[in-house]
Amino acid sequence: MVPVVVAAVLVGLLAAVPLRGLIARFAVPEGEPWCEACPSCGRPVRLLPPTGRCPGCRERLGAGPWTVEPVTVAVAVAVAYAADGLLVVTPALAWAAALGVVLGFVDARVRRLPYRLTTPLLGGTAGLLVPAALSAQQPGATLLRCLLAALAVGGVLELAVWLGALGPGDSPLGLALGGLLGWYGWRTVLGGLCAAVLLAGLWGVVRAVAALARRRPVRGLDLAVGPFLLLGALAAVLGR
Repeated sequence: MVPVVVAAVLVGLLAAVPLRGLIARFAVPEGEPWCEACPSCGRPVRLLPPTGRCPGCRERLGAGPWTVEPVTVAVAVAVAYAADGLLVVTPALAWAAALGVVLGFVDARVRRLPYRLTTPLLGGTAGLLVPAALSAQQPGATLLRCLLAALAVGGVLELAVWLGALGPGDSPLGLALGGLLGWYGWRTVLGGLCAAVLLAGLWGVVRAVAALARRRPVRGLDLAVGPFLLLGALAAVLGR
């Protein structure tokens, strides 16, 4: 297992460079154009060092310094652990993990899950899950479970969107994560949802207590749900 962990750490460190660039590109408020280039020197935003500064003018872009790298490494190690003995689902896990890191940072920073990210996440995860499901012992049942789980999780989140509790990007994220969790079974699907709700609730309580301690109003605390959906899915896969 040690060589696998070492390989996962190296992959995570290498992947963090382009992922940090994607975070800088899409972590912009609603209604503003994507950050295709550094606003100070015009250098294209593609690959960024761990400091998060533009290589040309040292302007800070996207996520904070040395934040994306440890998260990406931790997720890569978690994926390697979760995929142990289940190599057929590794590509889908890796794809969801990579875009999940970007979506988590973007949502935490600007409170949005852009369709430019959730659409390839959903399409890529679905495309990679189909051959994985077809290679299972019961391909028909596995494929149907993935589909129903995606519709169930996506439907619950879409209902929350209609009620104004979530943003529009949460439902396609739920579709992708629901299908991926469905590959492991309904217990994992339910565990992912419960973990996401629990983590979001705990974080909301922490923020409320912190606001009260600073004598600030508790009402109107804006909570990014995307990172907790992603963390809940990862926790459910690891704890299956």
